[in-house]
Amino acid sequence: DFVTEQLEQLGCPMKVQMQFSIAVDELFGNIAYYAYPSGGGTATVQVHTREEGRQVIVTFVDEGIPYNPLAKEDPDIALSAEDRPIGGLGIFMVKKSMDDMQYRYEDGKNILSVIKNLR
Repeated sequence: DFVTEQLEQLGCPMKVQMQFSIAVDELFGNIAYYAYPSGGGTATVQVHTREEGRQVIVTFVDEGIPYNPLAKEDPDIALSAEDRPIGGLGIFMVKKSMDDMQYRYEDGKNILSVIKNLR
């Protein structure tokens, strides 16, 4: 809801809002599930713009297990669902719906940004 509210205030088109909604759900869910296997932890979500509002960036910051989701090979979507290994499809969908994704590990934190250009 926080991200959607921010995107509405920025005047983002509904299609972009839906793409970010899917991305936020997938990425935040992955952080909640994988970053802190021994229990709870913190995660921060930031929304900002660049290039006079023509680019929206949503950044996720957590102090969980270091993990670069961009380093994983994309799934072979030509395979049938039965023949494809489980996992990786969510990140793949996010990568395809965004214009850019960037990851870095800095000061004990995973920092993952998804970027969408508003045309």
